Amino acid sequence: MQKGIGIFLMFCVVLFAQFDAKIYPITPQIQKRMIKGGSWHKGCPVAPKDLRYIRLSYWDFQGKSRVGELIVHQDVSSEIVKIFEALYQIRYPIKQMRLVSDYNGNDWRSIEADNTSAFNCRHIGGTQRWSKHAYGEAIDINPLENPYISAKGYISHKASLKYKKRRHQNQTPEDRALLLSSDPATKIFKRYGWRWGGDFVSEKDYQHFAK
Repeated sequence: MQKGIGIFLMFCVVLFAQFDAKIYPITPQIQKRMIKGGSWHKGCPVAPKDLRYIRLSYWDFQGKSRVGELIVHQDVSSEIVKIFEALYQIRYPIKQMRLVSDYNGNDWRSIEADNTSAFNCRHIGGTQRWSKHAYGEAIDINPLENPYISAKGYISHKASLKYKKRRHQNQTPEDRALLLSSDPATKIFKRYGWRWGGDFVSEKDYQHFAK
């Protein structure tokens, strides 16, 4: 009897877990965290005052409602909340959502942790041009399940090799995290005018959405 009640209560918690999001200016504490973590420094194309820190709900790979964090440009902050609320409503799973500062601004390490992130003051790989991430106008979502694939078909992260063939095969959280052009999650971003790296002509960047 007690076990049955416990299962019922757990079901109710999951069923009625509400999406929540709050947008904050970059406080001195958050800025210090960004600088210490290497995601922002003097010379970046966007000042901290033009960025926003967001805490928001998401479903993890265990089906639990979690609170993640993102930093984005102030101009897209409200839109990002709407996008992630829509993702929450369709129960799109996200492995984790932490600031890239927690990985010392290292994009490789963030990807290896399958971390969904946004702002990072860095150049496009192999160039001296600022990435859209350096403006807070790009998001990489579930990067292991949605890898960057070079024009020659090369994938840098071993854990992503099994996702080179882009098709859904089962209903595991990892499989549901994989993004295809026909998927509701992809369409949600596109509905708000975000360009998807899966539509790139030669190389493919399935994790990447940019405004």
